[in-house]
Amino acid sequence: MEKKNRLTTWILVALALGIVAGYILNSTMPAYTASYSETMSLLTTMFLRLIKMIIAPLVFSTLVVGIARMGDASEVGRVGLKSLAWFFAASVVSLALGLVLVNIFRPGDALAGTLANTATSTANLATSSLTLKDFITHLIPVSIVDGMAKNEILQIVVFSLFFGLGAAAVGKKAEPMVDAIDGVAHVMLKVTGYVMQFAPIAVFAAVSGIIAKEGLVVLKTYGVFMAEFYFGIALLWGLLMFAGFLFLGKRIFDLMREVRGPTILAFSCASSEAAFPKTLEGLERFGVRNRIAAFVLPIGYSFNLDGSMMYCTFAAVFIAQAYGIELSLGTQMAMMAVLMLTSKGMAGVPRASLVVIAATLSQFNIPEAGLVLLLSIDHFLDMARSATNVIGNSIATAVVAKWEGELTHPAKDKDPALEPLT
Repeated sequence: MEKKNRLTTWILVALALGIVAGYILNSTMPAYTASYSETMSLLTTMFLRLIKMIIAPLVFSTLVVGIARMGDASEVGRVGLKSLAWFFAASVVSLALGLVLVNIFRPGDALAGTLANTATSTANLATSSLTLKDFITHLIPVSIVDGMAKNEILQIVVFSLFFGLGAAAVGKKAEPMVDAIDGVAHVMLKVTGYVMQFAPIAVFAAVSGIIAKEGLVVLKTYGVFMAEFYFGIALLWGLLMFAGFLFLGKRIFDLMREVRGPTILAFSCASSEAAFPKTLEGLERFGVRNRIAAFVLPIGYSFNLDGSMMYCTFAAVFIAQAYGIELSLGTQMAMMAVLMLTSKGMAGVPRASLVVIAATLSQFNIPEAGLVLLLSIDHFLDMARSATNVIGNSIATAVVAKWEGELTHPAKDKDPALEPLT
């Protein structure tokens, strides 16, 4: 616990130092900001690649062991249905909250006319990858090796689900293999600890690089929009925590303390994926049995991106407002229904939220060029989205564990990396 808190402190220090260093460089040496930002991005990329290196074997090993030791297929199906029910409810709340707030605040009105002569291309956003056909095709891996090589979490989950069920059906003959995979899970948790020691460096590099390049002016230019969006994120956190409180009681605050570190990491690196390994550890420390955490959390990363979904409705209507396009209530509800489906294809897609928004805008005759308004501040918005995704998935996993009677009160001083994954 002391080591975990020390890492969190260093991440916060790195975040503050990154803001200061980026601002000083932007103010005093503007000629060097581009090269500095590029150099810092290399450090961030290295850290994110180290994290991605861990994810495939960690998801596979923990999920297979969890399912193999969970029991029969009916138990797996029951947990899966409960998880999807929570994810659906959270998705509706997140999308609806974005719509309500953007209609109350109407941030796009202040920019009406700004985009009238804007010409930009969104060709680099692979909107075609969000069709239902491609999503269904993408769901099932042609090869698990290819899925792992590309870090396709949903494909890994599908294969691991079948593999774990097969191991459970075989019974005693599969026990040595399950024990070996259990050993892989423990090794990957230890490797995670090693990689996380580089987190403060990555946080400093990411924050200082973006501030040095863009300066604080980007925060001032779109300050109102960002303030309103962050208010919405805070409100969404409150709603998610309240929902968690209804099922977990006062333990919801213990859960928030356990996932504080992963949330800060996701916020600083603008990547909820970077926080996956530590989120899994935090849930186990909180008392979620590994077989539930290893099953629900990876699925949540594909189906329960609460912050990203709220952003999609908020940003899409914001762009329409900036162009002076009034959307009827029926149109906005239709947009919400479309986003409910297309947002499920976010996992593994580069610049996922922008991709989903671009695909949605074209379906409702809203100029895709409006995305240029978001590109310069998307990094700062993505920080809030990523942190919210961690919070939402953590609460969802804990609630499902509570429903299943798999939520315990473990000793706070136990190292989950050294405990059996049962």
